[in-house]
Amino acid sequence: MSSPILYDICPANPGAHCFDVRLTVASPDPAGQVFCLPAWIPGSYLIREFARNIVTIEATGPDGPLPLRKLDKDRWQAPPCAGPLQLRYTVYAWDLSVRMAHLDPSHGYFNGTSVFLKVEGQDQGPHRVRIHRGLDPACQDWGVFCTLKQVEGEPFGPGLFEATDYDDLIDHPVEMGTPTLVRFEACGVPHFVAITGRHDADTDRLARDLTAICEQHIRFFGEPAPMDRYLFQVMAVGDGYGGLEHRSSTSLICKRDDLPQKGEDKLSDGYRGFLGLCSHEYFHTWNVKRIKPAVFLPYDLNREGHTTLLWAFEGITSYYDDLGLLASGRIDRAAWLELAGQSLTRVMRGSGRLKQSVADSSFDAWTKFYRQDENAVNAIVSYYTKGAMVALALDLTLRRGTEGRVSLDDVMRALWVRHGQPAVGVPEDGIEALCAELSGLDLRAFFDQAVRGTEDLPLDALLADFGIRFVLRPSEGADDKGGKASKTPVDALRHQGWLGADLRAGSGGVLVRQVHDGSPAQAAGLSAGDLIIAVDGIKAGADLAKVLARRKAGTLVEICAFRRDELRCYSLTLAEAPADTVVLELDPDATPEAIARLVAWLGPQPTA
Repeated sequence: MSSPILYDICPANPGAHCFDVRLTVASPDPAGQVFCLPAWIPGSYLIREFARNIVTIEATGPDGPLPLRKLDKDRWQAPPCAGPLQLRYTVYAWDLSVRMAHLDPSHGYFNGTSVFLKVEGQDQGPHRVRIHRGLDPACQDWGVFCTLKQVEGEPFGPGLFEATDYDDLIDHPVEMGTPTLVRFEACGVPHFVAITGRHDADTDRLARDLTAICEQHIRFFGEPAPMDRYLFQVMAVGDGYGGLEHRSSTSLICKRDDLPQKGEDKLSDGYRGFLGLCSHEYFHTWNVKRIKPAVFLPYDLNREGHTTLLWAFEGITSYYDDLGLLASGRIDRAAWLELAGQSLTRVMRGSGRLKQSVADSSFDAWTKFYRQDENAVNAIVSYYTKGAMVALALDLTLRRGTEGRVSLDDVMRALWVRHGQPAVGVPEDGIEALCAELSGLDLRAFFDQAVRGTEDLPLDALLADFGIRFVLRPSEGADDKGGKASKTPVDALRHQGWLGADLRAGSGGVLVRQVHDGSPAQAAGLSAGDLIIAVDGIKAGADLAKVLARRKAGTLVEICAFRRDELRCYSLTLAEAPADTVVLELDPDATPEAIARLVAWLGPQPTA
């Protein structure tokens, strides 16, 4: 058996945000060992060029220093030599996100894709990493929080860790520091939450809520859970939101105020959103970490991996994240309807949904979804939100077409048994074929419309069969996320003046962020980046959107704006506000049959 690839990593210079890494290869390739660093990280479909953060790199053999030859942007080759061959390199870590690496005197964090060079040709064998505190005084009491198998050292302390292969090594992000550590069990599996950053969270309440959510997802797919322990790594900041899934952990970033506050029993919108994020990333433990598109088995992390199925892996997960909150009793049915309405609203407010299918959105994630510009709202659709809409429509179509015999739940469990547990990739047509097989329905027209097409889905008719009314109304303003009945009569909203541009306060005026297709703003020539300084001769302020909304549709207005350093003036007529805001309401006139379908789908009304 060959010797494991061995890494040593330490936060050598927290003030300069640099990790030092030493990589030892006992038996290098006699033709000259090649090393490479991934260009992207699973779960985030963008070429990120992690190699750009390697500051210095050098090689040493048994007889002393060796020259390294740079082959391309992320590969190096050492000359032929006997072992052991050692690389020493420094990685700059100053990206406070869930995707890369971050280091300062308060904590250290890294994903393996950012710091561990792959030894080409030897990535299938065992790997070990020794994580050190380093000599800097700031790091002397730091613990190590990850789910790699620890073979030396105290739990949650520095020591020696091992992985079965390179893919395993890079799928366990590491948090170093002195976070708040919370422990709970879900279906007999130990779970931990490590909260980094200043906070005043009610950790007992957090543990109770996460226990219920995790047990819901484990039981959904069936015990036992596919991991022997699980870790939520949480970075609490002033303003932030995001998550990235891993095989037995997740990295999250959130507003510290979104954590449950001590002494508060109410479920705030922020905390509800945080629980939804936890639910989403935890569901990924099955859907995408183990149930994977065939193109991801194995991952090729040095080039794009195109698939049309991201709508299923992210969109279906987005559908089940809030359903998990409902099923676990964290929210009630009214709250779920509100959240679903908000998700649908995000789809309806972009005309890109009428131009790009979710299959194409999935395939083009690398160049479009992760590289959005000011025209994204008019050109693309999110495979997260539109994918969740498709999942909703598919679930209702299956339930209605089989009289409740088959649902999307059955499809997900079958995917787990056929693809997740045996690690067999899902072919591009696999989900459609499985839905048809389990239900006995001809679903080609559904997938043509919902997945490969760009038409709006017939959710009003589908939801009506489950006792829910699908209502579209105009927005009440920039803070209206949808999901709730309007405080203003709908007719009054409809006749408010609509500019058709997303605005935000800027220096000296109001900045145009986006201009919507078919809007008065677009017709008049306003563009993203313009700075509006006056409307009808009056200085434009931060409340410009409300000022315009108070004017009736059909009103002629004069807008003056700077484009770069040139003053331009536009005459335009405000239009009626579009009905782009979704509200889902229980139908008081629903039939007993529809109510029975609703209960079979969403369950009896739980207590929040």
